[in-house]
Amino acid sequence: MKRLLLVIFLVCPVFMKAALAQSGSIRGAVVDSLTRKPLLEASVSLLSARDSSLVTFGITDGEGQFAFPKVAAGAYRVLVTYVGYRGKARPVTVSSATLNPDAGTIDLVATSQTLGEIQVQGEKAPIAVKGDTLEFNADSFKTRPNAQVEDLLKKLPGVEVSRDGTVKAQGQEVRKVLVDGKPFFGNDPKMATRNLPADIIDKVQLYDQQSEQSQFSGVDDGDREKTINITTKKDKRKGSFGQQSVAAGPQPGEDVRYSARASLNRFNNGRQISVLGMANNLNQQGFTAQDLGLGSNFGGAGQGMGGGGGSNLVRVGGGGTFAGVGNGGQVGNNAITQSWAGGLNYRDTWGKKIDVAGSYNASQTNTLTDQRSRRENVLPNGLSGTGRADSAFVTNRDNGSDNTNTNHRVNLRLDYRLDSLTTIRVIPNLSWLSSGFQTRSSSQTLDGQGRPVNTSNTNYSSTGTGFTANNSVLLLRKFRKRGRTISLNWNMAMNNVDNEGFNRSLNTFARPNTPISTTASGPVSQTAPFEQVINQRNDQETQSVTNSINLSYTEPLSLRQTIEFHYALSNNNNTSNRFVNNFNEATGQYDLPNAQLSNRFLNTFMTNRAGMTWQTNRLKYTYALGFDAQQAMLNSDNLTPDTTDITPGATFSRTFTNLLPNALFTYNFGKNRRLRVNYRTRINAPSVSQLQPVPDNINPLNIRLGNAALQPEYTHTLSLNFNRFQPTTFRNLFAFVNLSRTDNKIVNATRFNETGAQVTQPVNTDGYYTANGSLVLGQPVKLGQQKANLNLTTNLTYNRGTSFVNDRANLANNWLVGQGLNISSNFTEKLDLNLGGTINFQSARYSLQPQQNTTFLNQTVTIDAFYQLPGGFTVSTDVYYNHYGGSSGAFNQSFTLWNATLAKQLFKQKQGEIRFQAFDLLNQNRSIVRNVTDTYTEEVQSRVLNRYFLVSFVYNLRNFSGNAPGMSPFNRQGPGTGPRGFRRNG
Repeated sequence: MKRLLLVIFLVCPVFMKAALAQSGSIRGAVVDSLTRKPLLEASVSLLSARDSSLVTFGITDGEGQFAFPKVAAGAYRVLVTYVGYRGKARPVTVSSATLNPDAGTIDLVATSQTLGEIQVQGEKAPIAVKGDTLEFNADSFKTRPNAQVEDLLKKLPGVEVSRDGTVKAQGQEVRKVLVDGKPFFGNDPKMATRNLPADIIDKVQLYDQQSEQSQFSGVDDGDREKTINITTKKDKRKGSFGQQSVAAGPQPGEDVRYSARASLNRFNNGRQISVLGMANNLNQQGFTAQDLGLGSNFGGAGQGMGGGGGSNLVRVGGGGTFAGVGNGGQVGNNAITQSWAGGLNYRDTWGKKIDVAGSYNASQTNTLTDQRSRRENVLPNGLSGTGRADSAFVTNRDNGSDNTNTNHRVNLRLDYRLDSLTTIRVIPNLSWLSSGFQTRSSSQTLDGQGRPVNTSNTNYSSTGTGFTANNSVLLLRKFRKRGRTISLNWNMAMNNVDNEGFNRSLNTFARPNTPISTTASGPVSQTAPFEQVINQRNDQETQSVTNSINLSYTEPLSLRQTIEFHYALSNNNNTSNRFVNNFNEATGQYDLPNAQLSNRFLNTFMTNRAGMTWQTNRLKYTYALGFDAQQAMLNSDNLTPDTTDITPGATFSRTFTNLLPNALFTYNFGKNRRLRVNYRTRINAPSVSQLQPVPDNINPLNIRLGNAALQPEYTHTLSLNFNRFQPTTFRNLFAFVNLSRTDNKIVNATRFNETGAQVTQPVNTDGYYTANGSLVLGQPVKLGQQKANLNLTTNLTYNRGTSFVNDRANLANNWLVGQGLNISSNFTEKLDLNLGGTINFQSARYSLQPQQNTTFLNQTVTIDAFYQLPGGFTVSTDVYYNHYGGSSGAFNQSFTLWNATLAKQLFKQKQGEIRFQAFDLLNQNRSIVRNVTDTYTEEVQSRVLNRYFLVSFVYNLRNFSGNAPGMSPFNRQGPGTGPRGFRRNG
């Protein structure tokens, strides 16, 4: 902490000095041009004369007067807007000669008055509220030279951007970022925020996007995603732009670090073509790793060496991340990753009837991990299976892995308008993944007195391929009668994974009653210590095909009431084949089938769901009441006739009938205040891996076993959202609360024996509750002589659930309370400073094992500063301080990450830049994670990327030829509407 304070005291005065320039005040009045009466609550913006960026904001008082105190010396424009009047701007200058200039009386002309031949040029207000959409004028928020959209978002009230590029708005994560109302590189939000320049952006629109069905029919189904729509400037919709960069530099004692990145975008009004490419070994990824979950079927099995047992995970700790050239995202913070990626995005309108958008992404990542961990299993005294009163085990493990993933993704979207009333929408998505994984692990387990219990040395390797396909075909038909619609939606999803792995391990057990083999009911024991040798090949084939059909019909009952009838049929088929063969010393081949670990399993989940929704729209409020009935049939078939301890050819067939009510209420209080209450119910079926009743012994000390008798989960969810925004003062308040209860929750049941080995199996239980909420407050504040944006974010999370340890129920209660603060300000045209901090308190309480109860306190502080030096030089720095403290004194830790950049702008238009960058100057980056569950406490330390240096060259391409007025076919259609004119209610 002392180093951090030293850094702050050394760096901040340099930046703050520029903010202490001489200041004054600006006054004026606003009146009606005809009646000369003062205009009350007119919006008054103080803009920089150089670039029209917003400096401060206010409204007129009861006498029509306004004042801006403590304004730094410089040239400004006073912009006045008022509903029903044409906006007007007036220049004003604050200088040593005129510290308190008077803008005079500004007379506004009503829009209904005849202006003769006077030409009026309108200006946009910094923030506007249009229905349920919050719209920011990008030019009103100053950003650094050559900034990306991500930097612009950081300036917006109520918007936060984390160090890994995740965007939160109004306390909720933004799941979708659109460009001119359309997807950009599929549904990857970081592709737009990190690859588009801020200076081409006209507006940023923030709203909760409804499902495509709701946008079309007007009946709200409660399915919403926090969405940002970026609209480009009209004169930037025809031309080419992009950024190219190359960087290299040393890392003491390691390989040379490098990064290369290129992007080229060609916009021609409705047609957009974008090409991206990158390569680096700086833990930066090209695209969001949304498909890497397939890798868990390959490498995840080997990583199980460090996992296993327990539920209700509480995790704290971790390492810092770096923002390298091009601001690429990091692939985790507990490994060393090098990657390359490339992509193509295309969007166009073919004729008058077809809109098409598509993208292709290819990437390859190689991730090296090196971890050391200490796990302490503490079991309740006297539990069966332990054989002793002292039930503590301590396991020390070293683990390393080498994982390579190659991924290809294709996303398409086609809208075909058959006529003015009928549209067909086709959205296919394809993904291919190949993976190679190797891991080695060595561990030793001791009892509570320090006596050896077991040792394990394991080498696991696997190769595999995966294919995923999703396709949605939507037929939308409107009728001549307003509000009458019909839609038919067919969805298909396919997932195939094929993996081959080799498991070689030597396990030594020092206790009696130790396992010599594994069956479905657990380890089989003998009475003498022994060595267990495993040399096996396992082949895993998993196939999943889901087809669903949804039919919806809406009928207007009146101008204010609409009723919707809907029906859905869904069928999901999952097949999982696992074949294990032991190594044959005689033949040198893996040709000895292991029947106990092999199995062929088929699972089918079919649902029929029908219901109706009645919606009423009033001037101030909207409510919808719905009621569905669903019949679900779950069939689980064991297709292996000779499996030991599993009933040959057993079939589990069950039918479930559920009533699924839903309700929605939205109330508009006026003055930009809105409340939404949403109640939903849903059914969640168990996965095939949870159902397949065959042991997985890749980690011999942590056997995983499926449960064919699992039932689907049934969840009730109640959510409340309240938004209030005052565009005249920039004050905003966003609050949301989610409450849920789950019946038949699928949790882990874990059994231990005195050798430290365990078997984990999923089971159903009731009494699972979760609650989470967030409160975001934002408003301008005075920081010295300048105004800044202040955001306060309060988070609360609670979950209550039951798991099982050696057949006994263990009730867990977990709490997390967090408070965040962020202040950002452009002190002058040269100085930009952002400050932030968080405090999170976390608590876990267990009924069966109170010795596992724990608390943590995590604190972070961030400083991000930028200053424009003479001669085209710029300097920037960011500091990230992290402290962890908890009930375990050994885990208390602190570290500080300090990065700095010195850059020189080149060429006439400053489109080029040479950067000298230093990362982790204090060489303190680390990754230490503490995991706490109802069965163990674990600390994991990982190798991370430490101090390195880069010299880079960046070139920004800008070549625009302008655009004819009115050519903006993808603009949103005004307040309360979604992209392409879909009406959004509520």
